[in-house]
Amino acid sequence: MPEASAREIWKATWKTRHKKQQIVIGTLLMLAVVIVMPHFFNAIQKRNGKLLDDWLLAIIPPRNVSIAIFAIIWAMIVLAIARAMKDPSMYITYCWTYVFVTIARLTCISFVPLDPPTGLIQLTDPITGIFYGNSVITKDLFFSGHTATLTLICLCLKKRNDQIVATVATVAVAFLLLVQHIHYTIDILAAPVFVNVFYRATRYFLFRNNKVNHDQRKSFRAME
Repeated sequence: MPEASAREIWKATWKTRHKKQQIVIGTLLMLAVVIVMPHFFNAIQKRNGKLLDDWLLAIIPPRNVSIAIFAIIWAMIVLAIARAMKDPSMYITYCWTYVFVTIARLTCISFVPLDPPTGLIQLTDPITGIFYGNSVITKDLFFSGHTATLTLICLCLKKRNDQIVATVATVAVAFLLLVQHIHYTIDILAAPVFVNVFYRATRYFLFRNNKVNHDQRKSFRAME
């Protein structure tokens, strides 16, 4: 039997009412967050924060590794898009989790004002610059958005080989961010923790009805 095309899969998903609602509402919320982010980052850039004493950064000589960082990040984003094209549930999960993680991140940044690490080398990217209003932002620190993004992609991917590649990519970018002194060590370590919590909560929130229906079908079969 021939494998269903991406268009057929999305068309079938779109016919399911609750999945259609999840896609539409999730996409709108994600767009709203993206619109708010430049204004938020420009505001926090103007405030004073605390400079942390990070012993690990102190022993790592700063180097400009921007090209490597964004090559890895965008390679993983392309992979995620390719997989989501044939798996709407992956898009739904990523979309909603991204919204919750971003809200949590903006909240943390608001309540944990930090000045950038000593030796920071500005990280610039013409594509992601849109999220920062094409401004130089260095105080979006706790917790790391780049690490969070790759961690979320890793969790959303379903093929084992994809997950392995994504894990390696996440670790590599986390290390390179430290090399460039973009983040404190705590920013990097906290990101996967926040993402894991919100990923699990989002999965439960979005797909709990599927589990209930599955359990009910198992109960009915057992009674027959």
